[in-house]
Amino acid sequence: MTSTRHGTRRSLLSLATAGAAPPPASREPHAAKLSYADLSPAEVRVAVLGATGYIGRFVVLELVKRGFQVLAVTRPSSGIGSKQKVSDVEKALEGATVAVADVTDPADLERCFSEHPAPHAVVSCLASRTGGIADSWAVDHDANVNALRAARAVGAAHFVLLSAICVQRPSLEFQRAKLAFEAKLREGGTSWSIVRPTAFFKSLAGQVELVATGKPYVWFGDGRLAACKPISEADLASYIADCVTDEARVNRVLPIGGPGRALTPRDQAQLLFKAFGKKEWTLGLPVGIMDGVIGILDLLAKPFPGLKEAAEFGRIGRYYATESMLVWDEKEGRYDADATPEYGSDTLEAFFNRVAREGLAGQELGDQAVFNINRGT
Repeated sequence: MTSTRHGTRRSLLSLATAGAAPPPASREPHAAKLSYADLSPAEVRVAVLGATGYIGRFVVLELVKRGFQVLAVTRPSSGIGSKQKVSDVEKALEGATVAVADVTDPADLERCFSEHPAPHAVVSCLASRTGGIADSWAVDHDANVNALRAARAVGAAHFVLLSAICVQRPSLEFQRAKLAFEAKLREGGTSWSIVRPTAFFKSLAGQVELVATGKPYVWFGDGRLAACKPISEADLASYIADCVTDEARVNRVLPIGGPGRALTPRDQAQLLFKAFGKKEWTLGLPVGIMDGVIGILDLLAKPFPGLKEAAEFGRIGRYYATESMLVWDEKEGRYDADATPEYGSDTLEAFFNRVAREGLAGQELGDQAVFNINRGT
């Protein structure tokens, strides 16, 4: 990366963070009308990028269920460990047209869009697999820029972005990358909706196996340092699908959580032990442990640059252990559960109960697992 590119990123980040926390939605003016608003779902074409990801596949199936013409863009090999072939994707995403493209290659993505009827709307569920420094800029920023340019090149009218609520208070590289792209999206050229969900159910499933096998549930601090209003993949997919046609969500930043009160790690532990019918056994660790590890990795990264990524993973783990996934009230200097919008009907308690009965099939942590915390937000 050149110094010029870093300078561009810093300026974009400044623009993005200036309006990073506008609860419950951005103050920017709405588009008067989506150009395809009068069409029936069967006439509306939607392209989904990141179509085989954890949320992306649910978005594709939700749009298909609603009757849209869906183009699901995937890599030649996708899914956890890149084990899915195109034929597997076609079977899993029945009802959608599956197209192959490399989202990190602008020309290939434009080629993909040009070979199919132009989409009215594009939904991006692209996200880096690891949250590492290089991967974040390559996917959360650069690949989304490629998607936006390809969408504009074929005349797409609306762009829906799956972002994350944690970008409100950015200290991690993937958050800065997301914010830099959000800033580019908000510059204009197409209407947009930026969806910033709280924690996913999957992101809170990292300790299921520990509890199931009789081990303690681990938290940092007193177990109350952070809270979230988790949302299921199905409810989030439904919310994102709404953004394709809901003009009330046009040109808005949209924080969104699931139903019910905000849950701390203590609350989550209680629900998990109850689901498995086990006596509560918890272990609280000082945050200083993570600070010490991160400090050592930062120090070692000076002579050994390859350790920069490891230090970043440590910071990711610390962030999710200490920061809430709720709307941030800048004036009050605190997270506000009441100001965090709710959507859907699925609850974490019901999810844990189902997992206790059926296991974690379909909820594998894969490449994004960091300290048993899946970077879902």
